[in-house]
Amino acid sequence: MRNISVKQIEDTVERLCIEANYHLGEDVKACIATSLNKEEWPVARDILERIQENIAIADQGVFPLCQDTGMACVFIEIGQDVHLTDGLLEDSINEGVRRGYSDGYLRKSIVADPLRRTNTEDNTPAYIHCEIVTGDKVRIIVAPKGFGSENMSQIKMLPPSAGEEGVKDFVVEACTQAGANPCPPIVVGVGIGGTFDKAALMAKKALLIPADEKNSDSYYADMEAELLDRINKLGIGPQGFGGRTTALCVKIMTAPTHIAGLPVAVNINCHVSRHKEAVL
Repeated sequence: MRNISVKQIEDTVERLCIEANYHLGEDVKACIATSLNKEEWPVARDILERIQENIAIADQGVFPLCQDTGMACVFIEIGQDVHLTDGLLEDSINEGVRRGYSDGYLRKSIVADPLRRTNTEDNTPAYIHCEIVTGDKVRIIVAPKGFGSENMSQIKMLPPSAGEEGVKDFVVEACTQAGANPCPPIVVGVGIGGTFDKAALMAKKALLIPADEKNSDSYYADMEAELLDRINKLGIGPQGFGGRTTALCVKIMTAPTHIAGLPVAVNINCHVSRHKEAVL
């Protein structure tokens, strides 16, 4: 049994909140660069170049990548041989988010109640998803999620008869309806199977998969490639001004499901597909 103080988790969450909001992953940067090389529409090329400039400025640590610094989504995997000490896990995560958004001068966007809309003024509480895994380590991923893209996400309980084509059509339709609202080029996370809530969780977790990582299942790797091609042929383009670059990548996660169901969720991210991780 290995003891890990939740104070370590608190400090790590604080650091990751800041890093994720200022420094975009190299995988996403590479996708943008590749898209720029392929883009023929001058307006789209100009926008992609401005996006690259924005990323470079944020990397200097003065301004965050986007004014919407997001809801702090924290994914934490705890080894079953870990004993957490010195407090409650949830409290430590939220304290880390509070400190990170304060010390990093990040916008506080969370309201305490969905209808009465009073701002909590420290960007807490975070969205927390916790899993118990093998081993004696703790893996923490902080993924700030802006709601320009989150608001464009969709879920649908398809009948099994809809099959592969029904799934693909739904994903493309969700991106069509999103249009320019999620600040394309977008990253598209897709969850297929499980239950209503499991599909949505998988779609969000799919956004954490490195953009340059190919699906280990060739069937779904081919589907990702086809969906990316179909979405880019929509002609929405960077920031909705047309062109070949509506999406940077499509990532799919799946789970077993009931014989009577085919849940499908689409979680859309903007080109600022932010997430940073650490292992304790």
